[in-house]
Amino acid sequence: MHGTETNGRLHEMITMRSWLLLLLLLVSLCSPAPRLSDKDICLLDNTKLQQRLKLLQDLLQLCELQLKDILGNNYHGTKSKIFSARRSIQPEILLPTTSGNLIVYDQDCSAVFNSRKIENGYYRIRPRADREPFLVYCDMSDGGGWTVIQRRSNGKENFDRKWADYKQGFGQFQGKNDEYWLGNEHIYDLLVREENSLKIDLMDWHGERRYAIYENFQIKNEQDNYRLWFGTYSGNAGDALSGGSNFEEQWSASLSGMPFSTSDKDHDRFLAGNCAQENKCGWWFNRCHAANLNGQYYKTGNYTGHYDNGVVWSTWRGLWYSLKYTAMKIRLPSFVDVGSGNGKSS
Repeated sequence: MHGTETNGRLHEMITMRSWLLLLLLLVSLCSPAPRLSDKDICLLDNTKLQQRLKLLQDLLQLCELQLKDILGNNYHGTKSKIFSARRSIQPEILLPTTSGNLIVYDQDCSAVFNSRKIENGYYRIRPRADREPFLVYCDMSDGGGWTVIQRRSNGKENFDRKWADYKQGFGQFQGKNDEYWLGNEHIYDLLVREENSLKIDLMDWHGERRYAIYENFQIKNEQDNYRLWFGTYSGNAGDALSGGSNFEEQWSASLSGMPFSTSDKDHDRFLAGNCAQENKCGWWFNRCHAANLNGQYYKTGNYTGHYDNGVVWSTWRGLWYSLKYTAMKIRLPSFVDVGSGNGKSS
């Protein structure tokens, strides 16, 4: 009887000890982790705020660049992809739609090409350090590095504009075939360092292509009315800038040494009229021209009217044929051209 009682007490003690161990284990598991000091909490909060501030600063910089681009170029009512009715703006919708157009490159498209950017597209360049950068289309065909200063492709852009528009530039700078005039000030900035080569790509309404190349292409500043000068011609489109092969036509139609004219600033040699008014565009006019790439865009090719005011290159298709596609592009002659010179633009 005594042994049975002892065994019962021993069993109770073991049971109680087991419960105590289990209770201690539960308490240790449920106890909170050591609390951070106020200083550590402040440091963590400060790190998070700095990360958020950096993100907001990056977004602000992107917004400023996009806004400057919109204000500096005429987009003609194109709906903005940046500013909308939505309250929240995700970082990814602020990224550029074309390669490298938020990065600023020095000088021109040859600098873009030399930085291993070899895809056609819009890039931001700064030919002069004392002026703001601007957007240009870089044509990386024909050896690469061509800065496109003018393009006609569909007739959607109005080239019947005043002096101020031709000075600053106009048109759309988004799609690869958008029409535009880069602006006489921008063209002058591109040419002010040294003389460039000018290449003119032409295409008729049958898809046939021709080209003309002029060495030593340059224009003067606004005080000299952006006067045009160019040197030796080569190509298969004919030397229309010089007025063609006929001496009489050269005397009245050569554009070498001619100042730029618009309907509100007439600098041509046509005393009986205004070439810019008749042709409804700005251009370098003599009495008046044998080449005018800013003229009226006639989608029929052949056209008739009071004036030969189409998009013309007379030494190829004559004065009464308006071309489907033209592009004027410039490049430093020191840039090595390894292309075929086929005039294709993609």
